[in-house]
Amino acid sequence: MLVTWLVQGLACATDIDGVVVGVADGDTLTVLSGGGQFKVRMVEIDAPEKAQPYGQRARTSLADLCFRRPVHVVDKGQDRYGRTLGRVWCAGVDANKEQVRRGMAWVYERYVTDRGLYKVQGQAQGRHLGLWADPSPIPPWDWRNGSR
Repeated sequence: MLVTWLVQGLACATDIDGVVVGVADGDTLTVLSGGGQFKVRMVEIDAPEKAQPYGQRARTSLADLCFRRPVHVVDKGQDRYGRTLGRVWCAGVDANKEQVRRGMAWVYERYVTDRGLYKVQGQAQGRHLGLWADPSPIPPWDWRNGSR
């Protein structure tokens, strides 16, 4: 029974290879693949919202890293909005980790499984990179809940 469930779960998650054709914000992009277009929400990180301080810089950072580049998305399922959840590799670079390294995203505490991201975030904080240049940056999950 457990084996059947595991096999079915693996069959639903299919990695995506393609090209990034759009960047919505610092943690969401659109991938063109042989199977069509896929909106991808990057897992384990949360970038500032567009209207939030550093929101546009986070989007620009992700665009510089991924736009019009080959991409491999390790599919982690779908969110409630129908977006593919994934770990994103743009031209061989782990974009999720790179956004954190640049100070353009937080480790998303609620959903993180790669604990190594905390070390990367700590290094960005210590160097006051990106959003960490702000003396008291507001995490996007608090921003969305009105703690502005």
